[in-house]
Amino acid sequence: MNKIKVNDEVLIIAGKDKGKRGKVLNVNLKTNKVLVEGINISKKSVKADQNNPNGGFLDKEMPLSISSIMHYSPKADKRSRVGVKKVDGKNARFLKACGTVL
Repeated sequence: MNKIKVNDEVLIIAGKDKGKRGKVLNVNLKTNKVLVEGINISKKSVKADQNNPNGGFLDKEMPLSISSIMHYSPKADKRSRVGVKKVDGKNARFLKACGTVL
């Protein structure tokens, strides 16, 4: 079972944005990369076209490695590991720091 999913609240534990929080926008399991809202912003130059007649620079979110993030527990106000347990006969993810079911 994949422990990181879209719309999860995560905390960045490595890199230039260490300590920041954000929401997961996209998960790519083939490359083990995630896209987090407002994190790992990079400048990308764009050519002029019909929509943008002047061209210029665009701020773009770049993917992070899955190993650079952890789930954030709002109850405990810290990062947390994720466990899997049976709830009503189905597997459910829960935060080990506070026991909250995701």
